[in-house]
Amino acid sequence: MTGGDPGQIFREEAAELLADLEAALLHLEQNPTDREPLDTAFRALHTIKGSGSMFGFEAAASFTHHLESAFDRMRKGELTATPAMIGIALAAKDHIRILIDDPARADISAGDRILARLAEQSVSAAMSAPLRQEHDDAEGPATWRVRFRLAPDALERGTNPLLLLDELRGLGDAEIVALTDDVPPLEELEPTRCHIAWEVILTTTHPRSTIEDVFIFVIDETELTIDPVSVPVSAPVPTMASDQPAPPMPAAPDAVPHAKPSPPSKVDAGPEKGKAQAASNSIRVPAERLDDLMDQVGELVIAHARLKQLISDSVDLQIKSVTEEIERLSNGLRDITMGIRMVPVESLFGRFRRLVRDLSQELGKDVVLTMSGEETELDKTMIERLNDPLVHIIRNSLDHGLEPATERVAAGKPPQGRIHLSARHAGTRVLMTIRDDGRGLDRDRIRAKAEEQDLIPPGAKLSDAELFQLIFHPGFSTARTLTSVSGRGIGMDVVKRTVDGLRGTIDVSSTPGVGTEITLGLPLTLAIIDGLLVRVGQGRYVIPLFAVEECVELPPDVERRHASRNFLNIRGALVPFLRLRDSFGVRHPPDLYQKVVIISSGDKRVGLVVDQVLGDHQTVIKSMSKLHADVANFSGATILGDGSVALILDIAQIVAAGQIQEQRREAS
Repeated sequence: MTGGDPGQIFREEAAELLADLEAALLHLEQNPTDREPLDTAFRALHTIKGSGSMFGFEAAASFTHHLESAFDRMRKGELTATPAMIGIALAAKDHIRILIDDPARADISAGDRILARLAEQSVSAAMSAPLRQEHDDAEGPATWRVRFRLAPDALERGTNPLLLLDELRGLGDAEIVALTDDVPPLEELEPTRCHIAWEVILTTTHPRSTIEDVFIFVIDETELTIDPVSVPVSAPVPTMASDQPAPPMPAAPDAVPHAKPSPPSKVDAGPEKGKAQAASNSIRVPAERLDDLMDQVGELVIAHARLKQLISDSVDLQIKSVTEEIERLSNGLRDITMGIRMVPVESLFGRFRRLVRDLSQELGKDVVLTMSGEETELDKTMIERLNDPLVHIIRNSLDHGLEPATERVAAGKPPQGRIHLSARHAGTRVLMTIRDDGRGLDRDRIRAKAEEQDLIPPGAKLSDAELFQLIFHPGFSTARTLTSVSGRGIGMDVVKRTVDGLRGTIDVSSTPGVGTEITLGLPLTLAIIDGLLVRVGQGRYVIPLFAVEECVELPPDVERRHASRNFLNIRGALVPFLRLRDSFGVRHPPDLYQKVVIISSGDKRVGLVVDQVLGDHQTVIKSMSKLHADVANFSGATILGDGSVALILDIAQIVAAGQIQEQRREAS
């Protein structure tokens, strides 16, 4: 973890813990008897309470304490994870976030109402069912044999076993024996590894669950047994009575015996075995540093391109060898840096479980959200900017796509609607799909609305894919009624503008009565892409390589045709093509043998006529200035090896322009 403001560090860790808490609560709502999400939620609350109090977030710690107590009663079986209880816990989680992020904005009365509802649930549970009777509820003290062995690397990760033993001694009369059978010979001893286990004979009035809580943050990596002892046991010697100090132990570098424990970290709070070890091998780095690193790598790629061009005519083999070595190293650094920025889409998909739950309750629909491909990785900047577009798509699917239960049953469908999120790699792109099993898009209504708004001429011949693209037009909506969820025709416009800004594509397919599928095609990163460098006149341009299908030579007979017949026969398929020199107003005479670069966007293919194909190019993307923000057909620029600037073509806009041009020619 990096240094910095302790309060900000706590906020960042608390955000992760609250995300884990929300995921655990939503899982618990569907599986109320599952112990794992219950323990995960309790650990998250326990950590937030302890760390919040230590870092001065007293209001958040105090509020969290009440929710933690309720979950402790759930773990003991005194409360049940009912839907009402989960709803209160989710509201409490939202309130905790406000208390941490912006305490001044927190509504204290809202927090009091949540606690009142929580108390009502506790009283109701106490009146409806007797408390369970277990061995640990028996009158008087009970004796337990506790044996535990920490993970070998526990000391390296900052776990101090002496503190665990102190907590056990604080519960009652404890006789402690160190089990040294596995301690290796001195010459093989690793002082930072934990080679000792312990057996504790504990007589206490506390229940078994309290003993388990001592190990709550190390339970996943600890061999632990807690057995009741029915008769007095003579513990083997040597022993450590409750008033004797523990023997000296090798401690982690930062661990001080009997010191106040540091706030439990995310490492110890993970519900999955092995998660702590993975977290201990990582550090927290501010996102700005990753952005700066990516910028520096981009400049290195540009500098290498300039070096390569400068020595292209050199006959010095040593200089060429060094240049090739620098290229290999810069490519490796580029790949590593881009890998650091990659984040699994699970962090994005997980946010929508709560959205679907709340909206389905608001709309009175039974909807389940399923996911696949959550391990697919995408640039962190893409993840951040995709949240709003996916929210709009999911809200539309819930409100307009999925039918009410009665309508679904009448149509022969199950009463529960389904929304499925998936992600997968496709070459250098990531395809993210949102699919529902609702009523599908109404083609006739979309066409009528488009004609009413003069988006298309009456009777225009459009494919389904072209017709469905109209739903992304600003202000376009086929909703008959305005709801609090959707209907203003704004959301899908936001989706289109955001995806276009990410140099992505949107494809829509729909089958009446079966459902709708929206697929977002996204680049892996926004920083560096593979491109095809071409020349048009005296200018050079970059075509993103993911869109390039092939390159062919423009036949002379095609060049002599009338300009209105711009089609190529590519293996039996007619492909329209655009002369970029006409689009860019180039006056320089064309080359004798021009080339055609066939590109694709969605299900559309277009050829781009260029004078020369120069080859592949590692393209470091530079944003256009505000003065050029409205320039069509370009998504950015890059710096070439000679220091000149090459514009990067916006594939989606160029393909759309080609389609419009062909439609106009057909109409004329």
